Amino acid sequence: MNLLTVENLTVTLATGSGDAQAVRNLSFNVGHGEILGVAGESGSGKTMTALSMLGLLPYKGKASGSIKFDGREILTSTKREYRDIRGKEIAMIFQDPMTSLHPMLTVEVQLTEHLRHHRKVSKEAARNSALELLATVKIPEPAAALKAHPSQFSGGMRQRIAIAMALACEPKLLIADEPTTALDVTVQAQILELIAEMQEESGSAVILITHDLGVVAEITERVLVMYAGRLVESASVADAFASPSHPYTRGLLNSVKSLDSDRHTQLKPIPGTPPSLINLPAGCPFHSRCQYAESMNGKCESEVPELKAVGNSWSACHLPLEVLSMSVKESR
Repeated sequence: MNLLTVENLTVTLATGSGDAQAVRNLSFNVGHGEILGVAGESGSGKTMTALSMLGLLPYKGKASGSIKFDGREILTSTKREYRDIRGKEIAMIFQDPMTSLHPMLTVEVQLTEHLRHHRKVSKEAARNSALELLATVKIPEPAAALKAHPSQFSGGMRQRIAIAMALACEPKLLIADEPTTALDVTVQAQILELIAEMQEESGSAVILITHDLGVVAEITERVLVMYAGRLVESASVADAFASPSHPYTRGLLNSVKSLDSDRHTQLKPIPGTPPSLINLPAGCPFHSRCQYAESMNGKCESEVPELKAVGNSWSACHLPLEVLSMSVKESR
């Protein structure tokens, strides 16, 4: 049995211009101890998918469908039930640790309150656990760090503290939402290595949300590629990089330099911009940016493609299988 099973998840957000479907009919699963990557541009629905699992959607945001966690439906949980789930069973590392760490409270107050709420331990036991957690995530001088405020740390150190808080209650599922975006390259590698180490030690499943396929390649085993709220490709990381089965995935790969690229090779950005989630175009949401759409005799502009098997992967594209199965090297 999978740890997490999401079926036909749709997330609707109320805006001043009308309702926006941030996620549309999304289905996927996460196995026990699996590291799953979720990739796509800003606005593709990655974060809203994660927030729907924790009952943290924006005001007037609505989620429908099914989210089964560890065998039970959680999408219909009450606010109190979600408070018990958050941190204890499902924890999240946010993109900017300053949004998850209170700037006016010391690290000790935030970590010990979290531990005491979920573990029901004494203040002294919570403090000892907090010290161990800070040492585990390699914070120098943990005792001094407990007395400090988040603003006294660098971005990388703040993210380590956020990871310590997320792992405090040994959750079964850890969601890391763009955990390295605001960090320099060296620190990014350290944070990814730390997440991988913590996952191996704890056995937790991990959902790593990112717009960077290089981050996906670093530690994940399988990747979901989202575009305009829809799942457009599901594949192992090896298959997604060797033979991407959706033009959007190819576009993401072509916009990032590989290690074997010549230093003079120019990147190939995806033309255009993502569509409005309030007024989605008819047909495939990617058709206006896709180099193959014109060759499909209007099918891409009129019909929404369904996910279909392409080798070992799944792709939502109208292109014939022989074209979808083309290697990434041939497409470049």
